[in-house]
Amino acid sequence: MYFPWCGLIEQIKLADIFIHYDDVQFTRGFYNRVQIKTPQGVAWITVPLRNRHRGRSIDELKVSYERDWIAIHRASLSYSYAKAKYIDEMLELFDEVVEKRHETLADLGRKSIRSLASYFGVDAKTIFLRSSDLGISGSSSQRLLDITRKLGGTVYLTGHGALNYLNHEIFEEQGIEVRYMKYRIQEYQQTHGAFTPYVSSLDAVAHLGSSAINVLQSTTLNWRELIGRSKKFRA
Repeated sequence: MYFPWCGLIEQIKLADIFIHYDDVQFTRGFYNRVQIKTPQGVAWITVPLRNRHRGRSIDELKVSYERDWIAIHRASLSYSYAKAKYIDEMLELFDEVVEKRHETLADLGRKSIRSLASYFGVDAKTIFLRSSDLGISGSSSQRLLDITRKLGGTVYLTGHGALNYLNHEIFEEQGIEVRYMKYRIQEYQQTHGAFTPYVSSLDAVAHLGSSAINVLQSTTLNWRELIGRSKKFRA
């Protein structure tokens, strides 16, 4: 993912092994774009892609440099965070990621995540792997289970989007617990209006500098507890 939100950094903080799931089909979401706060409100910055997206996996997608989107993104960040205390640190982190013109979206996403994790100080005890290197195929839930088993995992930790497709029971049958993030990103003073956590982690870097680690307060909960809470909320 391209400079993802703090919620993903928190997953890395809580995990022993983090898998870059890079050989799955690309869908329009957060793989090549992220939100930032601007004086006009929340806006997207998007990495353009060179080839057609439909039916292709993330590691097959090439980044397009036909227009200078790096300069455009940097200008947007400079303008939007001009009054933030640690803007220079944020721009330095941005430059570190994009200075090498990554050929694929997967490479750019990995570099974004690793650089942010390093800045937040959550990468020292985490092993980073790519799903494309593991040699495991299969359907979504079964494949995730097989990856977890191959790596000796006892807990599979994921974000809330997995509620829409994950077969939790097959994990339990193999003695693996599925846990979801219980997001609790501590509120901090942002420029341009009320606080929102759903923006790039670069926002926290720009406003908090090295103390950005302190906003990562999330924990986890068992999938049954999360589903129970969801049902109560819908009721």
